[in-house]
Amino acid sequence: HSFCTLLVVSVGSDMDYYGNGAPRVHGKAMRSNNVDAVDFPAIPTPKGHGPIQHQWSPYDDNGGTAAAVAGKGFVIVGADTRLNGNFNFLSRDDGSKLHKLTDTTILASTGMQGDRLQLQKVLEHRITWYEHTNGKPPKTAALAQLLSTVLYGRRHFPYYTFNIVAGLDANGDGVCYSYDAVGCTEPLNYGTTGSASSFIEPLMDCLIRKPNQRGAGGTVQAPADMTVDEALEMLKNAFTSAAERDVHTGDSARFYILTPEGCREEVLPLRQD
Repeated sequence: HSFCTLLVVSVGSDMDYYGNGAPRVHGKAMRSNNVDAVDFPAIPTPKGHGPIQHQWSPYDDNGGTAAAVAGKGFVIVGADTRLNGNFNFLSRDDGSKLHKLTDTTILASTGMQGDRLQLQKVLEHRITWYEHTNGKPPKTAALAQLLSTVLYGRRHFPYYTFNIVAGLDANGDGVCYSYDAVGCTEPLNYGTTGSASSFIEPLMDCLIRKPNQRGAGGTVQAPADMTVDEALEMLKNAFTSAAERDVHTGDSARFYILTPEGCREEVLPLRQD
């Protein structure tokens, strides 16, 4: 006579919903004549195998840092050129963080590169429309309000960008506007955004605004009135220090120096590891 063999497996569990405890699996091999049954011991399985949640996000942070300092007769905007993704260096010469809107206004953006490039195209279109309608380029204050309106209009599905608008005002003095993702802003004389912002902003607080600092005799120190050369040197030192602490910031830093005489560019090498 020939008999077939049937493997019967029963699964029980001492696990709760969150995967705590150990499941138990019991096996039995049995002939079709219901005799010669052989029991197998419970099969041990790893602990902690509970429900697994899978998520997908339309956003990604490509890292990098941008900063701006404004003063009497100048404004300086800087950003690094490293483009990151999943702890990989996608590019060492990414110039998309700084975008020249007009001859007197520059946009600095960090966050997701795709949203950053799209936002720049939207602003370029609106600026061209303004120039055709009014016969002149928009001023820095108008562009600051425009960016706030555009970001707020996307508040239900925001651009994943964190921006600074820096430029010269009607008197030729520097001003910068820092934004959150939905367009909240105010005019300041310096600002930072990006992955190393927490390293650079305290330095700028200390050297420029000097909150609650006291000098000899307990006198409260006034905010610094920097020259363009002093502000540029401070920004270079800030980016050099940030690259030592933040893996998402590095390779090089590009600076735009805006004055009533025009715009010039400088590049500072940073560490490349």
